[in-house]
Amino acid sequence: MKVAALLTSALVMPALVAAALTAAALGVRALALRHLDRLVRTRLSESARLLQRGLCLPSLLWCAVLGLYGGMEAATLPARLAGRLELLLQALLVVSVTLTAAHLLAALVARFGERRTLAVGVTGLAQTVVKGAVLTVGALILLGGLGVAITPLLTALSIGGLAVALALQDSLSNLFAGLHLLADKPVRVGDFVRLESGIEGFVEDIGWRSTRIRLLPNNLVIVPNAKLAGSTITNYHLPEPGMSLLIPVGVSYAADPDRVEEVLVEQATKAAGEVPGLQAEPAPFVRFIPGFGDYSLNFTLIWRVASFVDQYLVQHELRKRILRRFRAEGIEIPFPIRTVELRRQNGPTGAAGEETRS
Repeated sequence: MKVAALLTSALVMPALVAAALTAAALGVRALALRHLDRLVRTRLSESARLLQRGLCLPSLLWCAVLGLYGGMEAATLPARLAGRLELLLQALLVVSVTLTAAHLLAALVARFGERRTLAVGVTGLAQTVVKGAVLTVGALILLGGLGVAITPLLTALSIGGLAVALALQDSLSNLFAGLHLLADKPVRVGDFVRLESGIEGFVEDIGWRSTRIRLLPNNLVIVPNAKLAGSTITNYHLPEPGMSLLIPVGVSYAADPDRVEEVLVEQATKAAGEVPGLQAEPAPFVRFIPGFGDYSLNFTLIWRVASFVDQYLVQHELRKRILRRFRAEGIEIPFPIRTVELRRQNGPTGAAGEETRS
């Protein structure tokens, strides 16, 4: 009976301490999550939403670890067993904190980049670098807590890393090319680009090995980072998405140049408030360039669109409006005419032949 009573008293106190600490930690957790939920509802904070989702499950483990640690301290355990249990709890805590921090920081960096429109862009490579850095630090802390000497391990890893680097030259070249793209910023996620190979489309993501470009037909082209970094790139979103476009217009030599210019400017200005993508500022204008053609007077209408892909709808609508207005004004749009003259002449033998000249 005395042994049972002593055993019961030895177990009850640690259990009570563990339960009390766990309950207190759960209370603090509930208050923190409630505050984050209030921020999400009142301020529509996306960062608070990410924190709320990321901390919901790991925080339960932290509360349990805190309770177990307190109960273990209150219990009378052999030193060897207590040391192993403490080491296990520390390892669980470090692993859970490291994984949670890696996912949260990657998500927060992506959100911050989208919200602030950072030039680096939100890329898979950027998020991978953040996760890799956090996981590396967490692994070093875990190894140090387990009593593993880190310095010899780093030395061995450096030697092994040299051998791996020699074996993975292509993959590493793509990795460092991706880092170069992030640092130099010739392209960003969301930019419309054209490569010297003729590939053109929106940059979907810059990964650790390749960059994904979505073509206008909605197909993806995977370009290795090394090839992209060594290519001549036309970025239609730099220095800004807006760009000027030119549309050539030819009219008959019988047309009045001043009237043609007036009609073109009037149609482009009117369309600026009706056609999506056609900007009113700066105002459209016309130049009598390239000028005198073989069969027409050639003008150039110059206007500005909001982005590269807006030009297709704008050109479509403007050409229809200009054609209808020219027909109403009696302004002719000429087309090439070739005259063929046939002459009959005598050949070397005196026979009649034909000569064609155009």
